[in-house]
Order: sequence, then structure tokens, then C-alpha cells
Amino acid sequence: MSSSFLPPVTQDELEEKLSAGDEALLEFLAEPIHAELYARQDFTFVDQLSEGQQLLISYDYVRMQVLQGGFIQFIQNGYIGILPPMPEWLNKAGATATAQTIDDALKVYVLNRELLDKPTTTEEFAKLYDELKEFELLDEQFSRQNDETVKAIAHYARTHISDFVKVA
Repeated sequence: MSSSFLPPVTQDELEEKLSAGDEALLEFLAEPIHAELYARQDFTFVDQLSEGQQLLISYDYVRMQVLQGGFIQFIQNGYIGILPPMPEWLNKAGATATAQTIDDALKVYVLNRELLDKPTTTEEFAKLYDELKEFELLDEQFSRQNDETVKAIAHYARTHISDFVKVA
């Protein structure tokens, strides 16, 4: 799927960012998407993005949440809908280990959906970490895989740059 949202960049700017580190490239590509999401206040905008852009912005949200508070925080903050398409996208980008981790997190979520979907107090939220130890291993795996995943997504972006930006 092609994107209807391709931020314009100059050739010089693009060359600079393509030769930058992986984190810098992904931040450069994600920033205009985050800005547009913030301006629209509507996640349906993501459906207008290319698969690469969807992977990029989805992974950015996942890692912001999971690296801070784990999959339980991610789910409790209402972002679970981001996960289902991610394994396929991650596999396309070459991040197969993270694709499996996301798939495993989805399986644990489905098995514990009733518990995870209900509103919680701060105390109940804290207890979820004791009750759902399965996520602890998945959180650790995700954290260990982050650098390689960023590298894989950055490589994908570099080789499919026209899916992310338009050279003006």
C-alpha cells in the first residue's frame, strides 16, 4: 500500500539523514507522522500510511510504552489494537525475533483479555505485574531485541525510502 502522507524533504536533508545512525533516521521519519497524528487527534490517519510508515509509527509507540512499563502498561493504556498487524510487518523488515515476541504478547493478551481490558485502580494495575508473570519474559525479550529491531527497520526504510518521504 502506498502512502497518501509523504513529508517533503530536500535531497541534501535526505542524504544527511540516510547516513545518520539508525535511531536518528527513524526519529526523522517518525516525527512528521507523530506531528500529524497529534494535529488530527485521530488514529484512523494511520490507515492512510504505507506499511513501512505503519510499522515505524507502531513500533515507536510500542517501544515507548514497553521499554518504560512493559506490555501490561502498553495494554492498559489502550494501545493493544496496534499489535495485530505488527508481526507481519516486522517479518518483512527482517525483525523476525521481535515479530515472534509481539505474537507471543498477543497470545498472552488473548488468554488474559478479561483481566487486562477492565479498568483498574493504581493498586490493581500494580497487581497485574504479579498476576501476569508471562509478560515479564516478553518485556525482557523485547528490550534485548530493540537495537536489532531498530537496525532492521532503519535498513528497511533506507531501501524503501520512497514509502516514507518525498524528495522535493
